[in-house]
Amino acid sequence: MSKLWLYYVLTLILFLFLIILTSWFVFPVFSKSAINIIAPLPSFLNRLENDQVSMLGLWFPQTDKVKGSSIEKPEIRAEAAISYDLTINQTLFEKNIRKKLPMASLTKIMTAAIALENKKEDDRYLVLKDSLVGENSMGLTEGEILSLNDLLHGLLLVSGNDAAEVLAQNFPKGREKFIEAMNKKAKSLGLTDTNFTNPSGLEGDGNQYTTAYDLLVITRYALSSFELFRNIVSTFEFTVPYSNDHKEFYLQNETNLLTSYPGVKGVKDGYTPEAGLCLVTYLDYKGHKILAVILGSSDRRYEMRELLDYSLESENLSSPSHKYQE
Repeated sequence: MSKLWLYYVLTLILFLFLIILTSWFVFPVFSKSAINIIAPLPSFLNRLENDQVSMLGLWFPQTDKVKGSSIEKPEIRAEAAISYDLTINQTLFEKNIRKKLPMASLTKIMTAAIALENKKEDDRYLVLKDSLVGENSMGLTEGEILSLNDLLHGLLLVSGNDAAEVLAQNFPKGREKFIEAMNKKAKSLGLTDTNFTNPSGLEGDGNQYTTAYDLLVITRYALSSFELFRNIVSTFEFTVPYSNDHKEFYLQNETNLLTSYPGVKGVKDGYTPEAGLCLVTYLDYKGHKILAVILGSSDRRYEMRELLDYSLESENLSSPSHKYQE
């Protein structure tokens, strides 16, 4: 009887040992030492540490080699510039693309992306007194309530600083968390040379900068992720009709060659004395989707036109007939 009891005890011990051993290899996450080594991604790409991480967010443009061309390159005097063909995934032109520079209202491209990813369920955005900042505005008044769609039109067509602040201040956890989300999103896109200190691009409240390379990635992300963003930036004029919550707004896109360069579909302009004239433009022409960025220019429209002409001609495409607008 005692031998039989001993047999059962030994069998049970062996069984438990096998279970523990199997669990150690099959479920290593339960071991403390395993937890310390299960982290193949850097912290800024870890969903637990960066809530702005998106599995579809990473894109690395090919900038190590610029497409060769026999035609003469344009003289771009801007501080930095890049032209990139998204269709063939190749750089067509580059100048100082990793140089950190102020971005002015090109900031609002990221502001729009964060707002679109964090929509309010009731779609009612209250205008606070603190939202009414800067010279560029869509004309908001304290106490008005607008929809996300209306604010995004004001943000992207007339570069409304007031619209940017309303979106940030209506963020679930407040303005500072909105700016934190902007920076986390940049990091989640694999970018290391961009920093946001406000949602509008105004100077004077911190060290806000980016690069032509980073803006290329940010803009491509916004265009590829949000249909509403694509539609708005390609819109020339938009009217927000009067309602009991707000007055009527007439908004007109002031730049981006929308009415003068065939194939241009937006995206955004910017200016401060510190940043100079800045412009991001998206061109969809004869089967080629080209995204171009200019930072620190003294004549952004002329230089963007020259850059787009060169980009098309380097692809053996004749540039369209267009007119230059001052």
